[in-house]
Amino acid sequence: MLIEVKNLGRDGNESVPMFLVTSGTLDLEMTITVLVSAFAPFGNFHLSCDEDATIQQVFEDVMVERPLLQRIDNLRFVPTSRPGATRSTLLSELCEGKEGEEENQTLVSFRLTPVMVGGKGGFGSQLRAAGGRMSSKKTSNNDSCRDLSGRRLSTLKEAQKLAAYMENEPARKKTLDDAQKAKLAKLEKELGIAPGGSKEGQPAHAGMKRRLDDTEFLEESQAIVESVKSSVAEGLSFSSKR
Repeated sequence: MLIEVKNLGRDGNESVPMFLVTSGTLDLEMTITVLVSAFAPFGNFHLSCDEDATIQQVFEDVMVERPLLQRIDNLRFVPTSRPGATRSTLLSELCEGKEGEEENQTLVSFRLTPVMVGGKGGFGSQLRAAGGRMSSKKTSNNDSCRDLSGRRLSTLKEAQKLAAYMENEPARKKTLDDAQKAKLAKLEKELGIAPGGSKEGQPAHAGMKRRLDDTEFLEESQAIVESVKSSVAEGLSFSSKR
């Protein structure tokens, strides 16, 4: 292994570099970038850690980087690549490449989320009860579905109802006529009118409409109307002259 050594002179100027050849290895510590995906309002941020740092140490560094997180209890800090890793797992273990990969990763992603505390329970029983109520109210309404021709089933049902209505139209009219005849017969019976159209003891045309042919009455009424018109005309002319 080749190592460069710089030697400074007495006057402080840099002299000619010297190189040493050794047979050993130089132990250099690798830095790993940690990407933390947090919840609002903290967002995403990153920091650099040593490869021999544990997840617990990285978590402590995150608390130092974001002091406001220290006010929140029960935080869950897990790597996205290995959610089941413990707090004592090293970053170098998380950076180990997969089988067939020679180089290790230099970026590790973590997810930081708060742990929600459960309530008093009973939510499952409420869901089961709601499911039972929903299953008991199953509906057979499939009018919005379509048949193989693309027509809605509601349209087909309406067409069938209309065809049945038109088919029963004569019977319905006959029933209506019979009801009207029965009502008229009941009314005639209450008024004492015989089925022929006359009351008992009166001629058959007693309840029928008749035409009044009285020429004398018509002439008198026409004369009265003419006299009223002439009187009104005279009164208007007299008032206009004054």
